[in-house]
Amino acid sequence: MMEARVGIVVEGGQKALNAAHGTVVDGGGAAKFMPHNNRRNQQQQQQQRQKSQIGSVHQLLAGGIAGAFSKTCTAPLARLTILFQVQGMHSDVAALSKPSICFEASRIFNEEGFRAFWKGNMVTIVHRLPYSAVNFYAYEHYKNLLQSLIGENHSGNASKNLFVHFVGGGLAGITAASATYPLDLVRTRLAAQRGDVYYRGISHAFSTICREEGFFGLYKGLGATLLGVGPNIAISFSVYEALRSYWKSRRPDDSTVMVSLACGSLSGIASSTATFPLDLVRRRMQLEGAGGRARVYNSGLFGTFRRIVQNEGLRGLYRGILPEYYKVVPGVGIVFMTYETLKMLLGDI
Repeated sequence: MMEARVGIVVEGGQKALNAAHGTVVDGGGAAKFMPHNNRRNQQQQQQQRQKSQIGSVHQLLAGGIAGAFSKTCTAPLARLTILFQVQGMHSDVAALSKPSICFEASRIFNEEGFRAFWKGNMVTIVHRLPYSAVNFYAYEHYKNLLQSLIGENHSGNASKNLFVHFVGGGLAGITAASATYPLDLVRTRLAAQRGDVYYRGISHAFSTICREEGFFGLYKGLGATLLGVGPNIAISFSVYEALRSYWKSRRPDDSTVMVSLACGSLSGIASSTATFPLDLVRRRMQLEGAGGRARVYNSGLFGTFRRIVQNEGLRGLYRGILPEYYKVVPGVGIVFMTYETLKMLLGDI
């Protein structure tokens, strides 16, 4: 779940860049004017709204493309994570070897070829733009709804704004994850294939799953995904803000962009550590009945947790955590730099 940590570090970095360039944003959004300037001020406000809408589209496009590019760059590590996560699902646990990134990477290269490191990545690219769009517009809707419930008198209150940001972000994340979940499941099915190829592509995977497992087969593991959205955002946001505040109090002259990147990476590692067991359970539930195999876990989300701990121990919940760690720092850095570059390019259009 990199979306939460990426959104936080990009937002923090954007504030830093605005401050560096001397950009001033009117928090109230209302201009004081005299009656005889009413028409001109209305025209100016309308122009500002149009510019804001254009800027929102540019922001959406930049975020979606930056996310897709970052996912493509870190796809080999992401596939290694998935392969390690599903170890022990259909194999004898006692026969499992200690996970080795180098060994598994060499096996993929020798048996499947270099391009196999990007198995399922096309689905990830297709997934990014609709996910970003739903998340973006859902957040705006939830933010306006929450602000109307709280009342305009409290709109400038810092604690109220924090509440709106946190709850709105969580609800938007749940909405976006639910709307685009079938693409995430198909991505897991494609990436988890090793020797024998059962799903020949995106459309074939969709049609095969619907035919063999029914429409709701595309939503296996959704509960684990939604359960992880809240903790992921909460941990990412709280750790990021705490680290940034501590850093700026000790080293106020450091580059604000560098601080945002460093704190975003560390908050990503913290949230990954806390929510990785849920992510592992999600991946395994997504593969239930895949390729015509018999179901392994028939007792729901918590029953799956219990069975993994019984068979593989607590360490079994953290299979694949190392490649997950390795992709956090470059993932956050790539998406941040790509996002800012694209925003500048789109702003000139």
